[in-house]
Amino acid sequence: MNREELLKSPVFWTTELQMELYRQIDSYMQTHSMNKAQLAAQLGCTKSYVSQLLAGNFDHKMSKFFELTLAIGKIPEFTFHDVDEYIEEDNNTYESVILD
Repeated sequence: MNREELLKSPVFWTTELQMELYRQIDSYMQTHSMNKAQLAAQLGCTKSYVSQLLAGNFDHKMSKFFELTLAIGKIPEFTFHDVDEYIEEDNNTYESVILD
């Protein structure tokens, strides 16, 4: 799969959001010196669900995604880009990184 195909893949963007949610939750736990049980209490879920979140083993409905991010004091923002323009910009950025 080339970079353009990757950027057009729903799986890529789902994974990107899942990884960002993981990073935010992990950062929240570290900042607040929380363990999984404490985070579960904060999120209103089970410790096993927190373990799933931290293992990357989840695929949320949008409503659950927003519920989790708001529970850790974060507001997710989404932007929408034209696919072709995004790929062109990505190619330019990628090429400049390789040439540097």
